[in-house]
Amino acid sequence: MEYYLQIILGLIVLIGAVVPLSTDIKAIRVKNILAAIAVMVLFGCILLNDYVAGFFEVISAGVAKLSSATADGTSFVFGSLFEQHPFAFALNVLPLIIVMSTLSALLWHWRVLPVVIKGLSYVCEKLFNLGGPISFGAAANVFVGQVEAPLFVKPYLSKMSKKELLILMTAGMATVSGSVMIALAGVLESQFTGINIVQHFLTASILSIPGAIMYAEIMYPSNEITHHIEDAKDEKIYAGSMDAITKGTKDGLNIAVNVAAILISILALVSIVDGLLNLLVEGMSLQKILGYIFAPICWLLGVPWSEAPAAAELLGLKLATNEFVAYIQLGSLEPEFFTDRTKVIILYALCGFANFSSVGILISGIGAMAPERTGDLIAVSVKALIGATLASCLTGLVAGLFLSLIHI
Repeated sequence: MEYYLQIILGLIVLIGAVVPLSTDIKAIRVKNILAAIAVMVLFGCILLNDYVAGFFEVISAGVAKLSSATADGTSFVFGSLFEQHPFAFALNVLPLIIVMSTLSALLWHWRVLPVVIKGLSYVCEKLFNLGGPISFGAAANVFVGQVEAPLFVKPYLSKMSKKELLILMTAGMATVSGSVMIALAGVLESQFTGINIVQHFLTASILSIPGAIMYAEIMYPSNEITHHIEDAKDEKIYAGSMDAITKGTKDGLNIAVNVAAILISILALVSIVDGLLNLLVEGMSLQKILGYIFAPICWLLGVPWSEAPAAAELLGLKLATNEFVAYIQLGSLEPEFFTDRTKVIILYALCGFANFSSVGILISGIGAMAPERTGDLIAVSVKALIGATLASCLTGLVAGLFLSLIHI
């Protein structure tokens, strides 16, 4: 009973904490908050059981094939360098951005994306009062990266409202891409034996989408909706398939370069801050400070207080650096270091790109697709980081609850 009271308090605090950040508290729609929570619980019931294991195996195979196809092209260009460093960010993630940019351009030219967006529009407007483009852009983050997903709705970026941009950024940072899931699955094998880790990563990302929408709704309540383009069939963005491939590749390269540059800068600045903090207090770092902040949050997620400080350091490490570093740290621990429930909560809470570097990556990445929206992206970026962090934490709370009710 104490645990259930703990997570009920956690649910109230996690949602209530962002209310003061709202641009219009009176405009917050409680119905949408309840709908988001209900959808998360429903998805949890569906996805966290053995009956859907086969489906996730197929999805995992598809994601692995896309990553493998990208690796084939990367290996041809970089040769032995790629073989020696197959999981290096520059040789693994950045080429995938280019491939996804090309693929999205082709799918747009072939009229696949406009049709899908039009279909999603009806469903999402009923559930969350959203338009099709932002719904598709947010949902795409479950399978592709935070920069690749906006490529699917690139023609709509210039028309989106600030709230929709906030949703796009929040959803992007509250999830991890398929390529990252595959890479991290191997890192965590020693901690999670006998389960499909990719299934849990996918579940975490899926649960994060309604959570991200909910937090964006609270912080920026608005009725502005970007619908699908009615005359999309007549709109010619690309002259042909080859033109789509060429322009898509160029756009992807531009985004990849921007992402790499901002990542180098942000991580360097974090290192400088850590150095300055260590001069003031020996052993102090940005990760430790964030760990102190996250300890109460971890407890609110259902982590026992005895384990909360150690779990909080992992969340702080993820926020200060990235999810790769945090998951590698988790994977290096003894399997008995955390209890099973705490490990599951941490697995879900860490599942997202929400960190300081990602803010810069999204601003530069989406800004490269729609330069005129750069100012709006900067304006909502801090709220997006907060919302994405809390959305991932909320999935940890939900997953921990289901672990208490059913066998995961």
